[in-house]
Amino acid sequence: MSKTLGFIGLGTMGAPMAGHLLAAGHTVYLYSPSGVKGELKDKGKTASSPADVAKHADIIIAMVPDTPQVEAVLFGENGVATHLTKGKIFVDMSSISPIETKKFAEKVEKLGARYLDAPVSGGEVGARAASLTIMVGGHAEDFETVKPYFELMGKNITHVGGNGDGQTTKVANQIIVALNIEAVAEALVFAAKAGADPAKVRQALMGGFASSRILEVHGERMIKRTFDPGFRIELHQKDLNLALQGARALGVSLPNTATAQELFNTCAAQGGKAWDHSAMVRALELMANHKVVN
Repeated sequence: MSKTLGFIGLGTMGAPMAGHLLAAGHTVYLYSPSGVKGELKDKGKTASSPADVAKHADIIIAMVPDTPQVEAVLFGENGVATHLTKGKIFVDMSSISPIETKKFAEKVEKLGARYLDAPVSGGEVGARAASLTIMVGGHAEDFETVKPYFELMGKNITHVGGNGDGQTTKVANQIIVALNIEAVAEALVFAAKAGADPAKVRQALMGGFASSRILEVHGERMIKRTFDPGFRIELHQKDLNLALQGARALGVSLPNTATAQELFNTCAAQGGKAWDHSAMVRALELMANHKVVN
């Protein structure tokens, strides 16, 4: 049986994701602090607050920037928690702290409702194409309830475990992506400074064991200097901060993650917070005093 849905957060990612739910014919109550606009306003039902969304919806999805915003959506004034009753499911598709996620889930379940953490990978392109990778933590039966709606927004959808495990998976994803960007950037800076044609080096490497999606897409961006996001450096900084905070709490060393974060920090100091994360190469170029492509 179709559920009434709610969607909170209609930014770069949230707007197209909510749009796919509406396009499938679902009733969706929408809320954004900046207002509901355009086709979303025409097709959806505009709510006055997160609490208003939760009052009407069986499944409430949030897609907001960071941990404090999720906490405010849930437990702030006019928050979702005021109307989280038995049978309702709160789904956080933001990328936030796994540790705080577990705390939020406990509070929600004490109210009789359920909680899924379901962060995504794929960026704006994936959100628009409904091809996001979705990593879900929470009870298996709740995952099965929400899965048909996930399938309208993404392609690779995995239930990875209990609450917090979805967010942990997303942090792991962002570690891998950052370190792969660093590897590609270092290789192309090295090749360029050695006098080789970085475009031909990349082409050669695409046929070998070093081939990767990062080399394919981000390597091309580094060579063509197309640093419009994409995925902004400031968002990847946020995710690596979650990784490093978690590592400290767990007593784990993530030395290369820390290095990648410092390279992003260098870009941000050069005014590049809004550059695509492939622009990490600019920090390495600065240290080498040599650009991949002049």
